[in-house]
Amino acid sequence: MSPGRLSRALVAGGALVLAAGVALGAVASHAAGHFANPEAPRLLPVAVLYQLVHGLGLVGAGLLARAGATRWLALAAASFAAGLVLFCGSLWFLALTGHSPGPFAPVGGTAFMAGWILVAIHALAEGRR
Repeated sequence: MSPGRLSRALVAGGALVLAAGVALGAVASHAAGHFANPEAPRLLPVAVLYQLVHGLGLVGAGLLARAGATRWLALAAASFAAGLVLFCGSLWFLALTGHSPGPFAPVGGTAFMAGWILVAIHALAEGRR
């Protein structure tokens, strides 16, 4: 994928993740007490925070891609996306149903950390060009 195309895809995807995060934050703040899990008011702000932070991460990766896309940056974006689905998604599932979907939150958290490490590798590798 060309740097311009990757950049546009990441910025657009990140912006959509951020918009959804704002909407989900509104739902969480108004309806969390009505969800199946009594811990929902504690779980959902965490899910929304991580969604917003990593939506910004996707936008940032898109902006970095404008200067030159690397495989590290593409992997970082994929890691952020995986973390969004696994970490945030598992917290929403737990809040809504009261049932744990399994160990997806720790795997998603690990994906988030890997994404930031990959951004760092991208930055260091970019400096060697």
